[in-house]
Amino acid sequence: MTCGRQNQRRAGLALAAAALLLAGCGQSAETKGADGAKDGAKGGAAAGASPSPSSSSSASAKASVAPLGPGEVRVGGEVAKPYSVTLADLRKLPQASVEVKFTSAKGEQRHTYQGVPLHDVLKTAEPRFDAAKKNGRLRGFVSATGGGDYRAVFAWAEIDPGFAKSQVLLAVSEDGVAFDDAAGPRLVVPQDTKGGRYVSELNQLWVGVVDPVVDGAK
Repeated sequence: MTCGRQNQRRAGLALAAAALLLAGCGQSAETKGADGAKDGAKGGAAAGASPSPSSSSSASAKASVAPLGPGEVRVGGEVAKPYSVTLADLRKLPQASVEVKFTSAKGEQRHTYQGVPLHDVLKTAEPRFDAAKKNGRLRGFVSATGGGDYRAVFAWAEIDPGFAKSQVLLAVSEDGVAFDDAAGPRLVVPQDTKGGRYVSELNQLWVGVVDPVVDGAK
């Protein structure tokens, strides 16, 4: 009888120990689950965090470029003093007049234009040419952009009176008729036999130098 009671007591103790062990395992699993939920919440918060400073600064840089007004021309690129000019501004400057003849899709064209020399407009922006190099400005060029993203390029020597015989104009009128202020000026290139570089609705003049392109290709 005594031996049987002892066996029953031992069985009871074993069951109690097993119950305690199972309870501890369940509590551990619940704790891990809670910790995982916290980690997931932290990950979600990180995913929904605000953009990094670099992306914000990039957006700010894009937003800092003010949109052009009707008929406005932005002068920029490798210049010390970028600025914008309108037809009204150009009409206040000393004018030059030129008679031209060129061919276009409409056939032969003959017109008289009045306007401001392109060189004068760009000189105001103070192009940054390398003065340490002989005739450093001969490494320069000008990109002219007009309506419909039309674009033409000029070597600096083509517009610099120190090298060119004729002057490229930012025309404000054609045959005595003023251009609409909202349309902007038109480039006039007397030395050209075709009208491809007579850029209409001009909105951007960009000054550059060829060195980065040429030296980078070596």
